Amino acid sequence: MVRLQITRPEEVNRSGGAEHLKGVALRLFAERGVDGVTVREIAAAAGQKNHGAVGYYFGSKEALVRAIVMDGAVALENLRNDALDALEAQGGPSSVREVVDVLVRPVTALKDEYYVRFITMFSMTHRDLMLDAIDPRWNRAYGRCLDHLRRLMGHLSPALQNQRFVFMGAYLGAVLSARERALADHSRNHPMWGADYSLEHFTQSVVAMLEAPANLPHEVVAQIDRRGHPVPDSHGPVG
Repeated sequence: MVRLQITRPEEVNRSGGAEHLKGVALRLFAERGVDGVTVREIAAAAGQKNHGAVGYYFGSKEALVRAIVMDGAVALENLRNDALDALEAQGGPSSVREVVDVLVRPVTALKDEYYVRFITMFSMTHRDLMLDAIDPRWNRAYGRCLDHLRRLMGHLSPALQNQRFVFMGAYLGAVLSARERALADHSRNHPMWGADYSLEHFTQSVVAMLEAPANLPHEVVAQIDRRGHPVPDSHGPVG
C-alpha cells in the first residue's frame, strides 16, 4: 500500500513565503549589492509586516544569500549539463563555438531577471562566500566546458589557455549582466540588447577571443608559461 504524503497548508504557505522573499531579495541584491540591503528592507519590500521574516524563513541573511546563489547555480548546471551530454553523445563538442554556446545560451535562458547581475557583483565582493555557498555537485558543467576548450585550443599553451579562460569569465559576467539589466527595464524598448543578432555577435566575439593567436614576443610567452597562471579550481555559476 502506498502512503500518500500530504502537505499541510502551513507548509505550503511557508514555502510560498520563502520563495517570494528570495525573489524580492534577489532583485534588491542585484540593484544594490548584498551589503547595501538589510533584512528589514527585504521584509518590507516583500510586504511582510514581520521584520524578522528573513530569520523566520531562512535563519539569517547569509543563509538567504546562499539559497539564492544555489538556485541559479542548479538551474545553470542542469541546462549546461544537458547541452554537453547531447553534444558528447554525438562525439562532440567539435568546435570552440559549440562550447561557447553551452556557456552562453543557458545564462540567457534563466527565468530570473536579476540573477546574473547579482552573482557577478557578489563574486567580486564576496567571492569566497559565493564559492563556499555552491555545492560542488552543482558546479561541474563549467569545468566540463573548460576541459573541452583545452582540447580545442591546442594552438595555445596551457598557461595561455588559462589566461584566456580568466578573460572569458570576466567578459561573460560583464556583458551578460549589462544585457540582463537592460532587458529587465520594461519601461522602454532595448533594440540592441533584445535582438538575437546582438547575442550572436557577442557569442562570436567570445569565440574570436578564445581562438585568436597570441601575438606576443617569445620571451613573454615563455615567462607566462613558467609562471603557469592557473585557473582557480572553482568557478562561479556564470563564469
